[in-house]
Amino acid sequence: MHYNLMYYNTNTGFCNQENNSVSRKDSCLKKIIQYIKPDIFTANEIGNNTSSHQRLLDSVLNTGGKNTYKMGQVSSNGGGTLSNGIFYNAEKFTLKSQTNVPTLTTRDINFYEFYFNAVDLGSGTLDTAFLTCIVAHLEPGNTNTTLRAQQIAVLMNYLDSVNVKSNYLVMGDFNVYADTEACYRMLITPGNADFAFYDPVDKPGLWSDEDDFRFYHTQSTHALQDGCFASGGMDDRFDFILQSEYIQNGTRHYQFLNNSYTTPGQDGNHFNKAINDGANSSAPADIIEALFNMSDHLPVYLDLQVDQTAGLNIQEVFDVAFPNPVTDILHLNVALEKPSQLDFAIINTLSQEVFFYSTTTTGTTASFEFPVDFLNQGIYFLTMYNGINKPITKKFMKK
Repeated sequence: MHYNLMYYNTNTGFCNQENNSVSRKDSCLKKIIQYIKPDIFTANEIGNNTSSHQRLLDSVLNTGGKNTYKMGQVSSNGGGTLSNGIFYNAEKFTLKSQTNVPTLTTRDINFYEFYFNAVDLGSGTLDTAFLTCIVAHLEPGNTNTTLRAQQIAVLMNYLDSVNVKSNYLVMGDFNVYADTEACYRMLITPGNADFAFYDPVDKPGLWSDEDDFRFYHTQSTHALQDGCFASGGMDDRFDFILQSEYIQNGTRHYQFLNNSYTTPGQDGNHFNKAINDGANSSAPADIIEALFNMSDHLPVYLDLQVDQTAGLNIQEVFDVAFPNPVTDILHLNVALEKPSQLDFAIINTLSQEVFFYSTTTTGTTASFEFPVDFLNQGIYFLTMYNGINKPITKKFMKK
């Protein structure tokens, strides 16, 4: 997951603790993180000091009994007041190395190389599954296309110098307005084809202020000027996760899962509107409010499948699957490590519980049929608890 946190724990003349309170941001971001549950979380616009990154780790990520997240080192970022950051689930990943690449601006480009904590890591039976996240925050503004191109040129030159084709994700607020911008073209069609990146959305065009791209805009969550929040409503696609060929094709351990690229808060019905202007079916109502209050950007995330098994406590095996959309009966298949008490709840987009069921299983798999013919057509969220693992929440559509 990538997210521009909009001046997290830092003050400017127009953005301060009165209109961008860090305690309010902590509360909002905590909800968003617990909803999306990213194993790797990269961010722009964190206060450029270790205490700001540490606060985010301690006050947002490792809360509610969870302590598995770690963070990367804070780069100097050219002496600017803002920095990029990375946080990761240390049960699944180990940070092998970090490289901060200076650009011509006060915005470093940060490389973080991970390896997956496979169950038999080091036994010689598996190749190590390396993954590198490249975090960038390009210069803003319609007139700064040349600076953005220079920043990406630094990134591509660095990849050429390393000359290692691998699993790469380029993540960040690119501040681009169209696919024709030089910075974006250098990523998609570089001189060295080994380092070409693929856009999971794959919708080229003039993204800015165009209704045709209303499902892909990531900024702005507010329609009206409100403190340091940008105004104008949802009308720009600034935030991206691009993937290298190996991830696109599943060549070396990691495979992008089709249709998993998601912009929570973006339902396609809020072009030039605030995301909480009327109903928003992309997430539960409390998450929409958290996204509205957290930043003027929306996060983006995607799912990767890895061909190795994590060396976790087996009790992490906990999943639920069902056909989607649903008509009169919600059919569930549940996988567990051991027999468990299960609680199910169905929540509507107003965060109201409309169905609850509790049972105890006798085996490690179970199937259920819940009548949902009484529900109106629309979007709902099924949450399952077993008292051991994190709750699982999945969205479904009632036809």
